[in-house]
Amino acid sequence: MTLSKTEEQLMEYLWNQEKAFLKDLIDAFPDPKPAATTVATLLKRMTDKGFVGYKLYGNSREYHPMVKKSDYFSKQMKGMIKNSFNDSVLQFASFFTKTSNLSASELKELRKIIDNEIEKKKKC
Repeated sequence: MTLSKTEEQLMEYLWNQEKAFLKDLIDAFPDPKPAATTVATLLKRMTDKGFVGYKLYGNSREYHPMVKKSDYFSKQMKGMIKNSFNDSVLQFASFFTKTSNLSASELKELRKIIDNEIEKKKKC
């Protein structure tokens, strides 16, 4: 299951705060702030989707993420690679390195990351 762009933005605020009340999340938005009812509706949808949980304190809810940010974006990347690059990480890497305008130093840094991963795989 995925989040809409607005839900992702709200989720980003929640990941950053780790737990927050409705007012805290509204305060995280830039001006003009969304209406409390709008944010509450988004939180309800995200709770129904299993992305957000909450703890009740009287009439107030303290919200918290149910999904780690890294897990969410890893799943999103895997879906994009599957759907847009025929499930080929190599096609994605080729496209990324050719179209992202990386500098020579950034490409060298990327090569270091890949070389380190190769060494880890050799040890396993």
